[in-house]
Amino acid sequence: MTLLTGSSAADIDADLGRCWALVEDVVRWPDWQQGLESIGVVESDEHGRPAVCDIVADAKITKIHARVRVTYDARHSLTFTLVQSDHVDEVDGSWELRDTGDGRTHAVYTLAVDPGHVGFMARPIEKALRPIVVGRRAEELAREVAARG
Repeated sequence: MTLLTGSSAADIDADLGRCWALVEDVVRWPDWQQGLESIGVVESDEHGRPAVCDIVADAKITKIHARVRVTYDARHSLTFTLVQSDHVDEVDGSWELRDTGDGRTHAVYTLAVDPGHVGFMARPIEKALRPIVVGRRAEELAREVAARG
């Protein structure tokens, strides 16, 4: 198992509601998250939000196709976990948003991915994937919130 893990955090000059609106809009993630090419909704939850999604990500070496389950906790937390993939053995990720007062939000993105058995290619794959897998997601969220005003 070669588990790639990481997190990114940012303090965003926007209230929790504005930040949550972007995080909760899962199908639009490819518009502002580097490396995500598409997200298709397979199932929705009782509130009409994406619950199971097919994701295509550009991992530079290959395109990663995965089906993930998305769960929501009020207006501050979203998690996604692997349902199935021919390309990776594990995906666990989350967004955590916290109102810091004064109209600002602290956002933390975490992700763990097991690319499966890769043998001697583990280090080169990790080097290529780490910026894409974790990157600067929280900073991307901050930029998108600012761009939308």
